[in-house]
Amino acid sequence: MSVDPYQTYQTPLSSRYASKEMAHLFSPSKRFSTWRQLWLNLAIAEKQLGLNISDEAIEQMTKNLELTPEQFEIAAKEEKKRRHDVMAHVHTFGHVAPAAAGIIHLGATSCYVTDNADLIFLKEGLNLLIGSLSVVISRFAAFAKQYKDLPTLGFTHYQPAQLTTVGKRATLWIQELLWDLRNIKRARDDLGFRGVKGTTGTQASFLTLFDGDHRKVQLLDKLVTKLSGFPFAYPVTSQTYSRKVDIDVLAPLASLGATAHKIATDIRLLANLKEVEEPFESTQIGSSAMAYKRNPMRCERVCSLARHLMVIHQNTLMTASTQWFERTLDDSANRRITIPEAFLTADIVLSTMQNISEGMVVYPQVIERRIAEELPFMATENIIMAIVKKGGDRQQAHEKIRVLSHEAAFQVKQLGLSNDLISRVQADPYFDPIKYELQSLLDPKTFVGRAPEQVESFLKEWVEPALNNEESRAAIAKGHKVQLSV
Repeated sequence: MSVDPYQTYQTPLSSRYASKEMAHLFSPSKRFSTWRQLWLNLAIAEKQLGLNISDEAIEQMTKNLELTPEQFEIAAKEEKKRRHDVMAHVHTFGHVAPAAAGIIHLGATSCYVTDNADLIFLKEGLNLLIGSLSVVISRFAAFAKQYKDLPTLGFTHYQPAQLTTVGKRATLWIQELLWDLRNIKRARDDLGFRGVKGTTGTQASFLTLFDGDHRKVQLLDKLVTKLSGFPFAYPVTSQTYSRKVDIDVLAPLASLGATAHKIATDIRLLANLKEVEEPFESTQIGSSAMAYKRNPMRCERVCSLARHLMVIHQNTLMTASTQWFERTLDDSANRRITIPEAFLTADIVLSTMQNISEGMVVYPQVIERRIAEELPFMATENIIMAIVKKGGDRQQAHEKIRVLSHEAAFQVKQLGLSNDLISRVQADPYFDPIKYELQSLLDPKTFVGRAPEQVESFLKEWVEPALNNEESRAAIAKGHKVQLSV
C-alpha cells in the first residue's frame, strides 16, 4: 500500500534540498544493489580460489544486481518474518538467482555487506563532495579575480580598519575552502576496506572453508578488496571496521561546515551594509510583511545547515568510544542517521554556496561612500608625513590634525553629519603647502597595500594547482549553474 508523502514525515535533506546524486547514494536501491555486488565479488573470489561455485550462479547474480519493486516487496516480507535485514536480502537475492541461492553470503557475517557497503558509500560520497567543492572554489576564484582591485573598508572587531579589496577578502574564504578540499581528499584517500574478516575479525569461517589454507584466506581478502575498488583492506578488524574511521571521515565535513558558516556570515554582514549581496530573484519575496526587504536567505540557510553539520561529528566520537570489545549494536541506528545526514547536509551546503558564488552582487558606489566616511581619519598619518616633507614640524602637524579630527568626529558622532575632516584641513592655512596633494593622499588605491598582487599570486600559485587535476577539472567542466530549490 502506497503512503501519501503529505501524510508522513520526510527529511527535508532529501525531499527538499539535496542533489539527486547524493540522495540516491544513501537510498535503499543503492544500498541493497551494493550488497548484491559484494556478494557477487565474494562468490567470484571464492570460485577463483577453488570453491565449488558454478558459472551459472555467477551469471545469475551478475544479471540481477538491481532490485525491482517486486523484489523490494519480497525483501520486506522476508524481513518481517526473519527480523534480520541482511538475511531477508540473502533470501530475496536467491529468488532471482536460484543457482546461487546456496552460496550467497558463504562464510560471511552481516557486516561483510553492511560495513563494506558503508565504506563504499563513504568513498563515493567524498568523491561527490570533492567535485562540488572544486566548483565552489573555482566560482569564488573568478569573483576574487574580478574584484581584486576594488578597495573596500576592512574590519577588525567589526570596526573600521585599514582598507583591503573585495577580491582580497574573497581569498580569505577560498584559502579555507582549499584546506577543506585537502582534508576531504585526505579522508577519501585514507579509506580502506573492511574486506573478508568473519564474525569477530579472525577469519575463522573462511579458514574452515579453505581447509586451513591461510594463504587462500589472505588471497580471498585481497581479491574481494580489489574487486570492490579499494587499494587496501584494514589489516585487522573486529566484527566491524573501527568506528574511528567514521570520525576521520566526518571531521573534514564538520570543518567545511565551519568554513561555510564564516563565509555566509561575512556575506550576511556585508548585505546589511548594502555593499555585497547574495543573488535575489526578480520574483523573490524577502518578507511576508515588509515588501522592501531582501533577506539573505541563502546565506542564512548555509549557516543553519552548517551548524547541523558541525554538530553531527560529535555522534561519531561518542559511537567510537562506546564500542565494547569486538562490537555492540548500539552503533547501528545512530550511524543510519548520522552518516547519511552528514553527507546530505554537506552536499546542500556546497550547492547553496555555489548558487551564492555564481550570483553575488557588488555595489561599488556604496563601498566608495563608506570609504569616504572613514578614509580621512586613516589618511591623517599620510598628511602629517607630507607636511614634514615640506619642512613642517611633525609634532605641530600632529597636534593640528588631532584637533581637527576631534572636531570632525563630533560632527559625525554627535550631530550625525558627514565626515568633514578634509574640508577642515583645506580651510586651515597651516596645510597650504600640501593642499594640492590632498586628492592623491586620499586615493583609496594607495591604502590597499599589496592586496591586488596578493590575489593574483594566490590564484596562480595556490588555487590553480589545487584545481589542476583530472578530478577537479571534470567537475568544473560539468558544473552547471545551480538553481536553488525553495
